Amino acid sequence: MLVAGNVAQDVRQFIVSNFLYGQERSFADGDSFMGEGIVDSTGVLQLVQFLEETYGITVEEEELIPENLDSIDNVSAYLARKTGAASQASISEFQESTAGGNA
Repeated sequence: MLVAGNVAQDVRQFIVSNFLYGQERSFADGDSFMGEGIVDSTGVLQLVQFLEETYGITVEEEELIPENLDSIDNVSAYLARKTGAASQASISEFQESTAGGNA
């Protein structure tokens, strides 16, 4: 299960290490990466790779939108939805497979 504070901390550390090169620059969790000049379009792809490798998800092409990936808050909410949906799908598949076996 994802813990929102841990996601925010992980994403912030990734951003600081990879885009601010370790410089402590003050930015809020709700600040736009693109708007603040923190991450460019190529950087978004690096962020996606980080999220996929770290959290075991696949970011679909239609999910590559600012509402999902343009701030720490947006990334945290996106991951919560994405992993919650994946967990719910797994539960539904399990329930369907066990119900089918009883029929």
